[in-house]
Amino acid sequence: MELTRDLFVPEKASQEAAEAIVRPSLTYWQDSWRRLKQNKMAITGLVILIIISLMAIFGPFMTPYTFSQQDLARTNQPPSRDHWFGTDDLGRDLFTRLWMGARISLFIGVVAAALDLTIGAVYGGISGYFGGTIDDIMMRFVEVMYAVPYLILMILLMVVIGPGLHSIIIALALTGWVGMARLVRGQILQLKEQEFILAARTLGADPWRIIVKHLIPNAMGPILVSVTMSVPGAIFAEAFLSFIGLGVPMPLASWGTLANDGFRMVRLFPWLLIFPASAIAITMLSFYLLGDGLRDALDPRLRK
Repeated sequence: MELTRDLFVPEKASQEAAEAIVRPSLTYWQDSWRRLKQNKMAITGLVILIIISLMAIFGPFMTPYTFSQQDLARTNQPPSRDHWFGTDDLGRDLFTRLWMGARISLFIGVVAAALDLTIGAVYGGISGYFGGTIDDIMMRFVEVMYAVPYLILMILLMVVIGPGLHSIIIALALTGWVGMARLVRGQILQLKEQEFILAARTLGADPWRIIVKHLIPNAMGPILVSVTMSVPGAIFAEAFLSFIGLGVPMPLASWGTLANDGFRMVRLFPWLLIFPASAIAITMLSFYLLGDGLRDALDPRLRK
């Protein structure tokens, strides 16, 4: 059969139908969440973190024991039906102490990350926006801080301030904001010459409003990824300080103090170290998986 023009009929469509948007409109954050949900590893990390957070809240209430309750007749018992994770050298229930320690470790990690975000964003925003001599002076100070190993600086601060929960948070905040400041400064340097910043200046917006309302929100993608990565770093730093004896005072317990107690008797009673060490490792891995997924989801170059 021969094909001719008479066999084809043009499709009739109205102007409204031709201009209709078939794909639903998505904001930047909606599209980022859509792509994050497609990353199975990141969602797995998020689910694990939610479970750990819920256990930190409700876990200590799941047993009839308190975190400081001693029973010298049941010291160093292996995991059993009465003590799910066993007991320590003072007969305290390890399951209860593990989730009480999760409260302290997660609290330190989240608060330290929030302080890093606040200090680093303000410092880096001022340095990157004003530039020139101000930027040179502020960045030289950052480079000096960055050159000193942060663990050594934290140990010195803890020796001066003294061990304790608030001391750990102060030490982490004073040493952890440097990387955030450098990241924010780099993002500000890229954004401050954009047209919307020029429009804000033309309309008379002051520098503080431009930094807070325009520059930092537009750099929030990399900042959120850095915050997600800084939380496990703070948890590990707290565990290290607690491991060397500069952690929270007794009878409080963090994952670091539990790991320190278990390390001394790991050959005889390995469960005393296995459970807190596993909690630290799983939490850090989950944060890194979530942070890696956020990096991919918030990258505008990967939007489709």
